[in-house]
Parts: sequence; C-alpha cells; structure tokens
Amino acid sequence: MTRMVRYRVRGGNALRGTAFIQGAKNAVLPMIGAALLATEGRTVLRNVPIIEDVRRAVELAEAVGARVELHEAERTLVIDASKLTSAVLPAEIARRFRGSVLFVPALLHRLGEAVIEGIGGCNLGSRNLDFHYLGYKRLGAVVDDGETVITVKAAGLTGASLYLDTPSHTGTENLIMAAALASGTTVIENAALEPEVLDVIEMLTKMGAKISGGGTGFITVQGVDELRAVEHQVMPDRLDAGVFAMAAAITGGEVNLVGAQLDHLGVVRWKLEQMGVEFADQGAVLNVGRDRTLRPINVITDTFPGFATDLQSPIMTVACLADGASYIHERIFDGRFALAAELNRMGATIEVEGSRAVVHGGAPLTGTSVTAHDLRSGIALVLAGLAAEGETVISNGYLIDRGHAHLAERMQALGADVTREICTT
Repeated sequence: MTRMVRYRVRGGNALRGTAFIQGAKNAVLPMIGAALLATEGRTVLRNVPIIEDVRRAVELAEAVGARVELHEAERTLVIDASKLTSAVLPAEIARRFRGSVLFVPALLHRLGEAVIEGIGGCNLGSRNLDFHYLGYKRLGAVVDDGETVITVKAAGLTGASLYLDTPSHTGTENLIMAAALASGTTVIENAALEPEVLDVIEMLTKMGAKISGGGTGFITVQGVDELRAVEHQVMPDRLDAGVFAMAAAITGGEVNLVGAQLDHLGVVRWKLEQMGVEFADQGAVLNVGRDRTLRPINVITDTFPGFATDLQSPIMTVACLADGASYIHERIFDGRFALAAELNRMGATIEVEGSRAVVHGGAPLTGTSVTAHDLRSGIALVLAGLAAEGETVISNGYLIDRGHAHLAERMQALGADVTREICTT
C-alpha cells in the first residue's frame, strides 16, 4: 500500500500574522555530510528543518555507520560518526534526494572509497554531477562511472587547482569538504557565493579546517590532518523566507517573518519591490506586505546574488496576478517550466518557448486538481491556491515536504486555509 501526500488549499484569505522561517535545507544537508568527517566526538546541529530531505540524509548517514539522533521538537541533530562501517550509499535512499553526493568526501577520507548506487532529487532537466567527479579526479581519486553505480576510490587526496564551469553551491561545498583533509593546498576558482556556502565554511572552520576566500569566488583550502565534532546553528532558509514573502504578496496581506534576512534574498527582494511589495527590516524580523496592484516584471535567473532559480516558480505564480505581461528567462535548470501547464489549468495564460516564458497576468485563478512536478513547482501551486477562487488540490505533495517543514501549520497560523492529507492507494 502506497501512502500519498496531497495538499488542499482554499483561496481568498489575505495572510496576516507571524511566520517562523525554518533552518536552511541547502545548508543543513552539506553540514550532515561534513559531520561525517569528524573521527571522534558528537556533532550537534541546531535549527534543523524537519523536512523529508533531512530524514533521508539521516537514513543515509546511518546506512554508512553513523549514529544519529533527530530530536524533532528541539529541531536538533546529534551525529556520532566515530565509526563508519560502509562505503555504499544505497540506491533505495540515495535516489530519493540529490544531497547524497555530499557524503562522498567523508567516505573517501574515512574508508578510501564511496559507492553511489543512485542519485535522486527533483527532475530539473539536464543538470548533472560531472563536475563533482572531475574535481575528485583532480584531487587524486579514481572514478569508475558505471551505468547504475559510480565508484570513487582514493588512497589519499592531494591538493590541486580546481575550476567550476558554473558556480554550483553543492559542487563548491563538496570540493571544499574533499580538500579540507587533502594534503597540501587546494584552490577553487569560480566558487559559489551563496550564503549557505558561507555557513558550511563557518562550520568546517569550527571543526578545524583552514579555508579562506569564502564569498569571493576564489576559495583556498589548506589541508589539515583531522577535523573535530562541533556545535553549530543552521542559518535561516532564504528560499522558505522568499516563499512566505510571496504568500503575503499574492494574497495582498502582511506578515512578519522571524529569522528572515533581507540581504539573503539578493535580486529577489528588488524584483518583489518592483512588483509593489514592501519590506521593512526590523532586526531579526522582516515585515512584508502588499496593498497595491501587482506590477509585471522581467526575471532572469542566475547564481547568487542573482535571482534564485529555486524562487522562479513561485514568482511565476505571483506574476499571474500582475497587471500586464511578465517575462521570465530560466538560465539554470531547463526543467523548471513544467509549472506553466499546471497554472494554465487554473486559468493563467503562460506561453513557454525554450528557456523563456511570458506570463500574461490579470486573469483570475480558479482552483482545480494540479500536480507538483518538483519541490519548487509544488510550493508555487500552494501559492496559486492561496490566490485562487475555490479549492486547489495538489497531488505529489511529498515533493513539497522535501523542502518546507510543517507548511500547512505555518500557513494556517497566518489565516490560510491549507491542509495536508495522507491518502492510501
């Protein structure tokens, strides 16, 4: 019997009140991988988002021999990686989320090899993981890329000069972790600038790593002999904050976002302001509201501090309510526009040609049955449901749970009519 998750959203309510922003998904997953580099002691991670990707990461850490305690009420992870017993990242877990590749550096350093039986996550088109493995090769590893299994072996890694074709945050984090215990110096050019990368660097530095250049695009790592277990608080999730800001915008409401940091939104902040959304930075609380007609915009996705590709789907939904045509150019992942067909089912008019979309805003949205194709399109459909007349039912809701903790409860606290349902088939 299969358990399916769906979200049921009834629109018409302007969101008002306070929302607590979760810990960052894209920071905590590499941190779990980093915790496995410590040969003794227990690592404590706080402000951990209770999401499905974290549960899968815990399962994967346990599969290779770590002892892990997830304290959900305290949003805390305790990881004892003093004994790793298996180099295999089993397919039944690894294929369910892409963060599994972040476990490879620890397995290489601790066990001399990593066997990856499956790499999962959202279906976002032609992105691949070649640059991770090319980086391992440059550091001295041998990579056997089979049809169903990838094996990476290394008797020891040696520092090298590395270059990323695109400044991937996962690639940057992975290569920093691999370089942290390599002998000699590693230089990573065209490194990612995302705040999550800086948070991972901060944790690794606490552990004893010698890393400089974070946030400059040119990172230098001086290898050390060992890393120690530490305590670290995960930064707030800027994508979660962006979604709740857009929920206020699309419903014409006003919300206080506890923990959100305005500078982490990058260009997203400016584009929302162009649409008529107002931000007031009040220390640890970010006030977001909209009381005027939404204006159309142009969006081009880019790596940080550019417009985050993970917020392109939500802004497409907001643009459906704007007074005029908005233009979106997706430069990162070519599978992002599956959302357009679902929004068109709700009454939107979106034209897609290749990596570009035109959103003809102004027509009212009407609730219907739609499907989440990936995490970000799923949360975008929740936003659409908040603004639609009637009821919207979103199937494949597991994908939403991969990235947003207790979404229905946090939305309900703002006056939204959102419920999460588990059905069996």
